[in-house]
Amino acid sequence: MQLASILLVVTSAAVFYILIGYPLLLVMFGRTGASPVAKDLRFETTVSAILAVYNGGAFIRAKLESLLALDYPKDLLEIIVVSDGSIDETETVVNEFSDRVLLLSVPRGGKAAAINHALRRASGKIVFFTDVRQPLDRSALRHLVANFADPRVGAVSGEMQLLEPELGEQADMDLYWRYEVWARKRHSSIDSVFNATGCIYAMRRELAAPLPPDTLTDDAVLPLRAFFKGYRVVLDPEAIAFDYPAVANTEFRRRLRTLAGLWQVHARMPQLFTAHNRMRFHFLSHKFSRLVLPWAALLILASTVALPPSPFRTFLLLDELALILLAFLDCIVPGRSFLKRLSSPARTFVMMNAAALAAVSVFFLPATRLWLPTRVREGR
Repeated sequence: MQLASILLVVTSAAVFYILIGYPLLLVMFGRTGASPVAKDLRFETTVSAILAVYNGGAFIRAKLESLLALDYPKDLLEIIVVSDGSIDETETVVNEFSDRVLLLSVPRGGKAAAINHALRRASGKIVFFTDVRQPLDRSALRHLVANFADPRVGAVSGEMQLLEPELGEQADMDLYWRYEVWARKRHSSIDSVFNATGCIYAMRRELAAPLPPDTLTDDAVLPLRAFFKGYRVVLDPEAIAFDYPAVANTEFRRRLRTLAGLWQVHARMPQLFTAHNRMRFHFLSHKFSRLVLPWAALLILASTVALPPSPFRTFLLLDELALILLAFLDCIVPGRSFLKRLSSPARTFVMMNAAALAAVSVFFLPATRLWLPTRVREGR
């Protein structure tokens, strides 16, 4: 029973550090760091925009119109669309823009393989990665490119903003997402972020080497390669893409895919855990801890059960079970009730940690099994 008590204390301390201790430390760390990026909005160079798409017919026209409307010199921007074995109207729509857009039609091989095809054709000094669903602010690309006026910058991430954020499952994740954006801004000011926003990021062409075909998170692997070559990977909140909230019962899949990709990155880039990672403390505290958290929570529950019967043990068990019960009741709790303020964070916490537990399946299943498109609630 003494072992159970020790385990309870250690795992509780770990969870406290991950959820509360590190964010408090990040507030202090955020006051010091690298010098600001020498961003220059007058800086211009050639850019290759890469859009890998599979059956994106519902969004492709609006996306291409968004790309063509960017406030960036048309003679410096090439747009490459890679149709990854699409069988809907995607290629037909892209062909309507053939005077400004290059279409590469390739057999179904996954996003990473599609990106590799595009990289072989890209001629710009900067490659700009984006996804089919999210429209872009007109000045997004100009803001991204302006950061490359600083020779220390190897990759730049934009920021994704939700349209109608009060709708859909993403609304339940609002607190988590706001914390994640805040943490990325802090990391960027200290030195670098660990991953980019997948629908809006750019990097120097010479740093963008081909990806393993089964890569789940190109937006982590490509920027980290730049980071380990000594460049900074920064976040520019003025470069904005827009998206709609995920529809019901799809957020778990998205988190599963993202966290499986995180496991994949950890396994394939062991230098993240060594002195080669100049942001190692923050990596362990923020990224790696995200994968540790659910296992620590399970150990808290197991060690509580193993304690000898006592009022304290009963109190702890009731608290732990109440969190789980709140999470499962969230779907029937009225949206504007006081209880929703408790059940919604509980549901998000349980769902994300369940996804983190399930994400270890990346080591046992083909990565393509984990890559499923996210369905969203489209607004006006």
